Amino acid sequence: MATIYQRCKSDKRNSNYPCAQIRCSHPWTVRYREPFGARAERQPSFEKKNQADAFAQRLDRDKYEGFYLDPKRGDIPLRDYAPDWLDRQVVADGTWRNYESFLRIHLLPALGDKSVIGIQTKDIETFVAALSKKLAAATVCDRMKMVTSIFKTAMKEKRRPDDPTEGIKLPRTGSHAVDEDEIPTLHEVDLIAKQIAPQYRLTIYLQAGAGLRISETLGFSADSHRDGFIRIRRQVSAKAHRNDCVTRFTPLKHRAEGEYRDIPTPAFLDNEIEAHLQTWGTTTVKGVEVLFAPRERGKGTMPTANTYSYHFRKALTEAGITKPDGSPKFTPHGLRHFFASTALAHGIPIHEVSRWLGHRSIKTTVDVYGHLVPASWGRCRTIMQSALRPLSPA
Repeated sequence: MATIYQRCKSDKRNSNYPCAQIRCSHPWTVRYREPFGARAERQPSFEKKNQADAFAQRLDRDKYEGFYLDPKRGDIPLRDYAPDWLDRQVVADGTWRNYESFLRIHLLPALGDKSVIGIQTKDIETFVAALSKKLAAATVCDRMKMVTSIFKTAMKEKRRPDDPTEGIKLPRTGSHAVDEDEIPTLHEVDLIAKQIAPQYRLTIYLQAGAGLRISETLGFSADSHRDGFIRIRRQVSAKAHRNDCVTRFTPLKHRAEGEYRDIPTPAFLDNEIEAHLQTWGTTTVKGVEVLFAPRERGKGTMPTANTYSYHFRKALTEAGITKPDGSPKFTPHGLRHFFASTALAHGIPIHEVSRWLGHRSIKTTVDVYGHLVPASWGRCRTIMQSALRPLSPA
């Protein structure tokens, strides 16, 4: 229990002792002990007795309900707390890299010197406003989820009473729908396949004919090819991991180690795979028979999205598939768009396309490709006409 008293009437060491006034203007002190740790004694002072009473009542209530906050627990710089928080998270290497770089480049330079308990809503608002001038709106919204998680953890650890990111207005993100200008035509797909380096011809059709990501395409292996379908279980990554920067195989995006997805293959793609194997064979990398690794032992490294992009851009330039300023018209991801849009336009259910693309949820597929289902417009017109005006001509 907290004790409320005036030093001027009980502490002989106080300069105002003894005070004979019944209603003096001297401060009131609340004496209490912390409910954990070293149980240090605290003695904050207040100008008025009602303020001291309110503090003591709130303190006793918080102790009883388990909400008590030790001021010292929150008096830790965010610069020390945030990296420790990150090290305790169970996340994929890619997510860890994104979080670590955001902390190092943006969050800690801006707020790192402030204590966890000292950061206020206005500090977060200022930070978001400045961040919005540097990063895309979608990136800001995504990274602020991490910032919120940091403060939610601090609340659970009783380092602060509230979440300063709650109610913060974030920049509005634009539509995720793919622009039809980013999708090559069948003629352009074939032109790119014709112009790219011969050993990479199959990559074009794995992306356009099965919707693979480029990192999945470059990790394609002999055991991925099955009878009438392909089984994708790995991708290639060359980004810096937690402790190094080595090209390696990693689990599929949004998937755990060992998980895979199956994708049906048209006959022409099966033929392309067989032709590639007969011409180029495979190379064993870390026990995996891959199709696109260097053929000469000890020379070069596994191709990655960055090294592959050189060959892709060169193919577009030689095929004349460029923008008015001469830059390449498409990226490798445009071939994945070709697969999705073609499948949807020909009546393949969107939930099936979503599963083959490996999206986290069908909502992602709908947001990106939902507008590319023109047949639904005609069906809607016919159905509503029949329902509302059954005797009238369509």
